[in-house]
Amino acid sequence: MIVTTIGLGLIGGSIALELKANNFADQVIGVDNNPTHQQQALALGLVDGILPLEAGLSIADLVIIATPVDVTTQLLPQILANIDGFTTVLDVGSTKSEICKIAGASPLRDRFVAAHPIAGTENTGPTAAHRGLFSNKTNIICEREKSNPQALRLVEKLFECLRMKNIYMDAAAHDKHIAYVSHLSHISSFTLGLTVLEIEKNEKTIFDMAGSGFESTVRLAKSSPEMWAPIFDQNSENLVVALDEYIHQLQQFKQVIQHREKQQAKNKMKKANDIRRVLAGIEAKKQQISPNTTNKLQSSIAHTSKK
Repeated sequence: MIVTTIGLGLIGGSIALELKANNFADQVIGVDNNPTHQQQALALGLVDGILPLEAGLSIADLVIIATPVDVTTQLLPQILANIDGFTTVLDVGSTKSEICKIAGASPLRDRFVAAHPIAGTENTGPTAAHRGLFSNKTNIICEREKSNPQALRLVEKLFECLRMKNIYMDAAAHDKHIAYVSHLSHISSFTLGLTVLEIEKNEKTIFDMAGSGFESTVRLAKSSPEMWAPIFDQNSENLVVALDEYIHQLQQFKQVIQHREKQQAKNKMKKANDIRRVLAGIEAKKQQISPNTTNKLQSSIAHTSKK
C-alpha cells in the first residue's frame, strides 16, 4: 500500500513516521509546498520520497491531508476530483463541519473519511514530528455513515496502528465540543501571553519571576498562528458561545476578588477542582487501549496496491 501525506508538519510528519516504523505502508510519499520542509522530511526519514500533488495522488492507495484547515478546504475538491473509486482520502483537521460540507459536494464523498486525532504540541514543522505523539489518545471520526465501509475500516486501522481510540460523532457536535476542550484553551493561552507581554513593557523583571505554573499555562501561546487562525475562523460560531461563558466566569472571579470575598473564592476553586475527576476518567479510558494494538493489527493490514 502507498500512502501519500499532504503536509509534513507535526501531525502529518508524526503520522508518516509511525506508519513507516510500524510497516503500515510499503511506501510513504510526502507532498509539501515548502522546500525546507521537503528536505527536512527526507533527512529525518519521515517519508520515502517527495512528489508534487498530482503525482502523489496518482499512485496513492491512501491520501492523508494534514494541512491547516483553510488549506484543506481549498485542496479537498481538487483531491477528490483526481482520485479513482478505490483511493481513500483522510483529513486530520481540528474543525469538521466546513470540511465535511465541502466533501459532501463530491461524487466520491464515500471515499473520504473525516477525522481529528486529538494530539499535538506547540511545536511545528517536520523537526517537531516524533513517535509516540498519538499513543493512548483519542481520534474522532465524523459522519462515518457517509464513508465507504472499506475506506472507513482502513482509516480505523490506521489510527489503531497509532495506538489511538476511535470514537464517532456528528461534525457539528464535534465542532461544538472541541471549541471548549481545545480551541478555548488556546485562546486563553494566547490572551495570557498578550496580557503578560503588555505588562512586561513597563516591568522588565516580570519574566524573572515566572514559574512553572505560568510556563505550563502559556505554553500553547507558542502555537502556529498559520494553523490556529483558520481554526478559529471556521469554528467562530461555537467559539463565540464558549468565550461568552468563559468571560462570564472571569467576571465572576473578578468580582469575588475585588470584594475580597475569600470564602466565595474558595468555593469557586473547590468547584473547579472537580476537573480532577473528569481528567482521571479520561486517563482511565486511555489506559484501556492495549499496548499490543499495533502488533495485533499488523497481521490484518493487507500490503497490497491497486496500481
